[in-house]
Amino acid sequence: MLTAAAGFYLGAADGVHLLLLVHTLIGTALVAAGTNAFNQIRERDRDALMRRTRNRPLPSGRVSPRAAAAFAATISCAGVVYLALAVNWLTAGLAALTLASYVLLYTPLKRTTSLNTLIGAVPGALPIVGGWTAAGGELGSAVLALFWILFLWQLPHFLALAWIYREDYKRGGFAMLAVEDSDGRRTAWMALLYAVTLVPVSLLPTLYGVTGMYYLVGALVLSVAYAGVTAALTSATTTPRAWRVFFASVVYLPALLILMVLDKAVA
Repeated sequence: MLTAAAGFYLGAADGVHLLLLVHTLIGTALVAAGTNAFNQIRERDRDALMRRTRNRPLPSGRVSPRAAAAFAATISCAGVVYLALAVNWLTAGLAALTLASYVLLYTPLKRTTSLNTLIGAVPGALPIVGGWTAAGGELGSAVLALFWILFLWQLPHFLALAWIYREDYKRGGFAMLAVEDSDGRRTAWMALLYAVTLVPVSLLPTLYGVTGMYYLVGALVLSVAYAGVTAALTSATTTPRAWRVFFASVVYLPALLILMVLDKAVA
């Protein structure tokens, strides 16, 4: 919802239409919640094996699969229809694509290939595009830059998390890179590759005229710091260092989005 809101603000050429923003966030929330619920339905058997997830409603038996499926289908469909009627068809289509790519591609691929993280980063990056189009922004290079920022940001974030919970993922039978990587070096270097790639990509909004120079400088500082924390993981892939990458990622994204919003406001 935060990324959709930021995308909406950045894509609004003639000022923010507050009611339209509210409609966008309601529809986005419904689709996001439905997507999460569908994921938990499909993975309830694996979740029961993992310490981190075994107390979720389905593996713990607090909610039946039938009730969960009815809930997930209802709110997902409601969210897409709501966006189509209250916002526009393009934003509704992007929301449906987010749902489909997550549930039909990312979720099942987690059982078969470690490339699932790359696939999962696509639906994770689409909400900012949906926010942009909801405000009337056109699909093009500017919003594609926002998409790639979100896409690349997620990868060190999830690789660090996968390393921290690698034993849990192994118990659950998930095909994560961290499970296959005994010493963590491949995981660390892949995380660093994406973090370093994010440095120039994070500057693109200014080059495409979405933000100004304040954002450019701030994004450069934040992205270099994020890459620096990730680089430390390559010399020793330990759980404390992985936690530092994870927490750096949690700080990085909202800070970057705030910079985008404030710089556009100044401009």
